[in-house]
Amino acid sequence: MDLTATPEQETFRAEARNWLEANVPAEPLPSFDTAEGFALHRDWERRLSDGRWSAVSWPEEYGGRGADYLSWLIFEEEYFRAGAPGRVNQNGIFLLGPTIMEVGTAEQKARFLPTMASSEIVWAQAWSEPDAGSDMASIRSTATRDGDHWVLDGQKIWASRAVWADWCFGIFRSDPDSERHRGLTFILCPLDAPGVTVRPIRQLDGDTGFAEIFFDGVRVPVENTLGDEGRGWYVAMATAGFERGVSLRSPARFTEAAARLIELWRTHADPADLALADAVTDVWMQAEGYRLHTYQTVTAMLDGTPIGSESSLNKIFWSEMDVRLHELALDILGPEAERMHGPHERWVDGFLFSLSGPIYAGTNEVQRNIIADRVLALPKGV
Repeated sequence: MDLTATPEQETFRAEARNWLEANVPAEPLPSFDTAEGFALHRDWERRLSDGRWSAVSWPEEYGGRGADYLSWLIFEEEYFRAGAPGRVNQNGIFLLGPTIMEVGTAEQKARFLPTMASSEIVWAQAWSEPDAGSDMASIRSTATRDGDHWVLDGQKIWASRAVWADWCFGIFRSDPDSERHRGLTFILCPLDAPGVTVRPIRQLDGDTGFAEIFFDGVRVPVENTLGDEGRGWYVAMATAGFERGVSLRSPARFTEAAARLIELWRTHADPADLALADAVTDVWMQAEGYRLHTYQTVTAMLDGTPIGSESSLNKIFWSEMDVRLHELALDILGPEAERMHGPHERWVDGFLFSLSGPIYAGTNEVQRNIIADRVLALPKGV
């Protein structure tokens, strides 16, 4: 792995930096978990798309730049350096989009990817169910074949972005006699289809970043099946690989936060507190280590090495590092950290969100089981 930037990469970085400096909103946008914020973030996504920055690693015919993942990492570094808005369509662009490119048909790519890149269609992730959270093999929502349509019934919960999104992607049990990982099918469904009910879930801060989705005899064309019928588990695991691996949480997110933490320490901490100084240094090193590891992973991907179960290692590392980073920020702030609104609300909000990291994308307890089984090949307990 050579970390020396090529002239082409330096040119790309300069172009990205110049565009972001000219286009990033001067003031932070409202939370995209509100109606106003969602609309403004969608507008921002359209502006990114107009500049061909929304999906830089995608082929040009689908709205991208045809750049490689190393260029994407460079863009992410500039994106977070500029303090650009959160990506309201990350479920589509970072998770579903790469999955469609990997297993979708030519027709599905042409149909779904351009509208995803432009955020004309914003996607919700609809995997978890009341009795099937991290254990997706326990899915009970059903897809019954009726000619050239699926008929969907059941309930999904904790569906990210579903309150104002346009479509969702989920897995449904298409073989009623199947168990666990078998007999599941990955299906794309419009959220305005007859029989779909979306019920917002209000969070502690009053916003609605999640929703329940109820399917009552919802008819979806079979052509909306992603991958083979009955093979939805394997398609979902490809999506989860992107979610836990490099796509959803780029290292720039954490290196930028670590840089802000150091500045916070310099301006607010007691320099005589050497234990705190060591802790801040350690989490900075973790963020930098994650950055270097991601560059190594992407280099291997460009050489043809797929992301496998090792993505579970990534997920545990970045999620627990994020919690630790924000805990330190609150330790530095002291009583100020109890104020939800004020000069340090970004740290408070970041801490609250970081607590969800060890849960979403598969709980870290489940990830440790995956690592034990598929990476370390440890014997199963009796």
